Amino acid sequence: MQKLASKLIPTTLVGSYPQPDWLVDKDMLLTFGPPRVRMREVWRPNEDLLESAQDDATLVALHDQERAGIDIVTDGEVRRESYFNRFANALDGIDVDNPATVPGRTGKPTLVPRVIGPIRRPAPVQVRDVAFLRAHTEHEIKITVPGAFTMAKMALDEHYGDLEALIMAYAQVLNEEIREMKDAGADVIQIDEPHMAAHPIEARRHGIAAIDKALDGIEGTTVVHMCFGYAYVVAEKPSGYVFLPELDNCCAQAISIEAAEPGLDPAILAELPSKQVLYGVINLGDETVETPEIIAGRLRGALQYISPDRLIAAPDCGMKYLPRAVAYGKLRAMVAGAQIVRDEVAAP
Repeated sequence: MQKLASKLIPTTLVGSYPQPDWLVDKDMLLTFGPPRVRMREVWRPNEDLLESAQDDATLVALHDQERAGIDIVTDGEVRRESYFNRFANALDGIDVDNPATVPGRTGKPTLVPRVIGPIRRPAPVQVRDVAFLRAHTEHEIKITVPGAFTMAKMALDEHYGDLEALIMAYAQVLNEEIREMKDAGADVIQIDEPHMAAHPIEARRHGIAAIDKALDGIEGTTVVHMCFGYAYVVAEKPSGYVFLPELDNCCAQAISIEAAEPGLDPAILAELPSKQVLYGVINLGDETVETPEIIAGRLRGALQYISPDRLIAAPDCGMKYLPRAVAYGKLRAMVAGAQIVRDEVAAP
């Protein structure tokens, strides 16, 4: 298996890959946006066939990644209605049947779970997902979970009455889940924290502690993903992060940021002097498949501010909402572009 530490500029997904049309109703997903509560009607198979269908879809996503030449593969998050709700809604203390409405990260009203009691993890949520993926590939595997800060911001607290207490409760159950995912064979753990970019003042108060508690005692490579939102939801993106240098103080080994679609100045990488960086080189707001040279150019820009041993090539965000053929083409281009730059770095 290729490891992050043993290959220059490895490639990976941020997490998600397009789900097959026979598995989900894509029109429904695109109409309603990423759900924070249940959206059972999005699944095409009946309940008794759903898990086996999701198993098959995981193999489809894995096969595409391996054919494309991706180094660190994911399960494509094909079992999820969104990056958020598979884990967040499986916890005790959460009422998803009677949701509340709060402003989302873009300010639009969003249905979210209500926290009505102590947050507990009654059973493993994604551990079987890890074991299934581990059993079907020799590649290094990465599994993603929603971060404690983001889960707290996407819920209505009717129990704790204190944001810090709510975040730490989520971080505790995350830590329990991550420990079991590691035991099941996960090589890389990624925590998705997009709401830290959207709420920098509160992130400065609670964000680092939330990450460190969730990852306490976790060995191996850990990643925190920060983005500005799915391209189809957030069309106009800021040109920089207001909460980024603070992440250099967290315990995660790597930070994942989007750079291609917002045209991020790679000079911002100087704000993460001790971290590996998953650098977004695939624009998910444009269905045009980049050429390998375009990808290589984006990576060369990053290498002006970060050493090759700290650079990882990735899409800006999850690829869930792209057509599968487009997503696959972009992965092939990313792999080829990374190889161009890898060869340049290795040349005498």
